[in-house]
Amino acid sequence: MRIDALDAALIRLLTDEPQLPVLECARRLGVARGTVTSRLARLHENGVIEGIVPRIDPRGFGYALTAFCQVEIDQKVGHDDVAEALASAIPEVVDMYTVTGASDMQLRLVAHSAEQLQEVLDRIALVPGVARTASSIAMRTHLSGRVLPLVEHAARG
Repeated sequence: MRIDALDAALIRLLTDEPQLPVLECARRLGVARGTVTSRLARLHENGVIEGIVPRIDPRGFGYALTAFCQVEIDQKVGHDDVAEALASAIPEVVDMYTVTGASDMQLRLVAHSAEQLQEVLDRIALVPGVARTASSIAMRTHLSGRVLPLVEHAARG
């Protein structure tokens, strides 16, 4: 789907202030309320916007440590079963991808401390189908969830 400058401005506005009412969006963008409503519907229907929710930073409630975990899977079990088991058993998994390369999955984890991270990694190792893990700790976050520059680039064509 092609997006334009108005779509990009609406996305930025709702990214910055997710609880902003449609009428206020229309006022700030200088367009009719119906225009905002129809644009939002089109962006949702085409999968550009999955939802309008507040951005949550786990550091704000004590999860100061971010780590990455590469998971090798027992090929007799399969990715979907392991992914479902990890998602249901390990709330500290905040992102999960099936990947190519030396491992089968890449996880982004959060923890309160290095000691808690070790406990999380131990729980991951116990999930049926997990053959091996390797992890690394993030020292600093430079970017996370960065999509607005991409939206604005796409809107310029």
